[in-house]
Amino acid sequence: MAMLIYHLCSQAEWTDSIAAGRHTAGGMPDGFIHFSTREQVLESAARHFAGRADLMLVAVDPGRLGAALKWEVSRGGARFPHLYASLDPPGEEHRPCGGDGAE
Repeated sequence: MAMLIYHLCSQAEWTDSIAAGRHTAGGMPDGFIHFSTREQVLESAARHFAGRADLMLVAVDPGRLGAALKWEVSRGGARFPHLYASLDPPGEEHRPCGGDGAE
């Protein structure tokens, strides 16, 4: 199985993205869509979405994102995947989860 990367957003935002045909993570205020690896996603959920029960966990094959995906140093010197493009929501696996990242 290919490695996957993960994006967290609200269920409402993901539903709107499916209807619009593209996901921009709230207009990409940082200039990119934040992703985490499997090892990083629980800490990311706890740090940025603690207490929220309305989240969607989106799993993406990084190989299909091309050159728009950059691995950049972030929290604690770890390299995080950042997508400098919108995401095609209908093609991605997604599941509801809580603020702790658990399904």
